[in-house]
Amino acid sequence: MISMRMIARWRLGPARMVAAVVALLAANPARSDPVDTGAVDDRPAQSAPLEPDRPPSIQTSLGTFGDPGGVRRMLAARGIDYNLLYTNEVLGNVSGGVRRGAIYAGKFETAVTIDFDRLAGWTGWSGFANIFQIHDTGGLRDRSFQRLITVSNIEAYPSTRLSELWLERASDDRHLSLRIGQLVADGEFFSSETGKIFLSNDWPTITGANLPSGGPAYPISTPGMRLRWTPNASVSGLLAIFNGDPGDQARVNRTGLNFRLNDAPLVMGEVQLRTSAGPDGLGRSLKLGGYRHFGRFDDYRYDRTGLALANPRSSGAAHRHTGTSGAYAVMDAHLYRPAGGDEADGIAAYARLSTSPSDRNLIDLWADGGIVVTGMVPGRPKDVFGLSFIYARIGGNARRYDLDRISFDTEFHVPRSYEATIEATYQFAVAPGWTIQPDIQYVFNPGGGTSDPLRPGRRIKGGAVFGLRSTLTY
Repeated sequence: MISMRMIARWRLGPARMVAAVVALLAANPARSDPVDTGAVDDRPAQSAPLEPDRPPSIQTSLGTFGDPGGVRRMLAARGIDYNLLYTNEVLGNVSGGVRRGAIYAGKFETAVTIDFDRLAGWTGWSGFANIFQIHDTGGLRDRSFQRLITVSNIEAYPSTRLSELWLERASDDRHLSLRIGQLVADGEFFSSETGKIFLSNDWPTITGANLPSGGPAYPISTPGMRLRWTPNASVSGLLAIFNGDPGDQARVNRTGLNFRLNDAPLVMGEVQLRTSAGPDGLGRSLKLGGYRHFGRFDDYRYDRTGLALANPRSSGAAHRHTGTSGAYAVMDAHLYRPAGGDEADGIAAYARLSTSPSDRNLIDLWADGGIVVTGMVPGRPKDVFGLSFIYARIGGNARRYDLDRISFDTEFHVPRSYEATIEATYQFAVAPGWTIQPDIQYVFNPGGGTSDPLRPGRRIKGGAVFGLRSTLTY
């Protein structure tokens, strides 16, 4: 279990962390002679923590066609690794919403990781870049339900765009690393490894709806710096500063090349506590984090003179607040592992909880969680089943604004309250690197219970969404 001793270790660490950062930045890149052995580097993962986790690849099923001419192997020997990922899906709502029907969506991603130690002899240096090609026929979230919570975590404005582009320097003992460049926050902050199987699992709505342009998360990134401190296998600390507005993905930043630097900053911090699999074979983790955006944010209920915005005498200019913030917790827990099972086999659960000030944020409370079962279907050792829920509460002042409109207007309005979804999914492992995933979601109170534009005075009806996703990894 997570112990108070582990938390105490974290509290004693900031001074040492600051001193280590100064030393890391002051050091010149250490050089070693790059070795060209003609073979893929087989160092254990713990000696190269900057390299990304490698999912199963379809390459192993393609025989000699998996690496034509040995190009991939040759590049890997020199520290250049690339991955291709193609996700496509069909989704449609059969009931509820303002419109019914199916859409097709797809995302092709190219990612390149560079180990500068092997490439150029720069010990501790690495780099990363990835590009998306996003294509779809219309957003189901906006078109069909006008909902707040994600339907599909690949859904985005159709474009070919740069995502991340960064360099990272690690200390000699690999306990401290500094990353700088074009970054996203959702890859490291506020995330659950257990929940990644779900189509609706995404950068939470409490940040996506409250931060300018949705914050630095898929599909848009922004200039920033991230510091990671990992003194041992049980504790990590993350601290990052981002340009606080990456720009609207459909108009301002359509290609990911708008490297904005003049917006108010966003600062995020997170403490990660882990227990490795003990005698019971079950590991657990707890992440505690928070963020502060230093921009200006409109009040959802009051104008600059203190009158309700819904009051006919109001100027209509909302009161402006200095900054916004949020706090969150994420827990992942392995609950059961069958005898002789792999590390991921068995039953795992996760939960995320977050809150933000209710006067200047559309969402002031967020909760999601679920349960995932892996490798327990006879004859299907790599299949995964999951069941999840998501709840997003409309902020207090936004709810009161709706009630004010009812009080001041002769026309009837529907007050918003919350939105929620449940999702059931099953991921078939067709071959290494290829999965097919049928999915069912049901949305309650779309848009928080907002009015149906086709039926004034009535809420948009909730409904079911059926989908099928295919993912190929190379």
